[in-house]
Amino acid sequence: MKSGNSMKLEFEGRSVNEAFARTAVAAFASQLDPTIEELSDIRTAVSEAVTNCIVHGYRDRLGLVYITAGLFSDNRIIIRIRDKGCGIPDIPKAMEPLFTTAPEEERAGLGFAVMQSLMDKVRVLSHEQKGTTVILEKRIRGKEA
Repeated sequence: MKSGNSMKLEFEGRSVNEAFARTAVAAFASQLDPTIEELSDIRTAVSEAVTNCIVHGYRDRLGLVYITAGLFSDNRIIIRIRDKGCGIPDIPKAMEPLFTTAPEEERAGLGFAVMQSLMDKVRVLSHEQKGTTVILEKRIRGKEA
């Protein structure tokens, strides 16, 4: 199914840009007339995925974060958040609650669990030394919820 509207963002993987990313995607998603809770869910999931790119994908170097999003006629939003970082060698392990590759930074290892609790679908595609893509999908129920 082709999206009815789409957007693309590209920005440097700096922690200060995480707020920009979640706000931009939330503003785009607002076209579907989500509830405040749905909008908050999207903002938080995007924030977690972008933070993963910055902290885990690029680790100690600066790289670009890419976001695309599409709005669909059945009130779904699909958001793709991608980096060209180190990749994830074991996706099922990385998605386990409390698993982290950055314990020295006191990371809780709950990013994927949070995303899965807030979105309808979360898919992760990754290739070592080529990067990771997180695909977030949510159907906006809006006032019918």
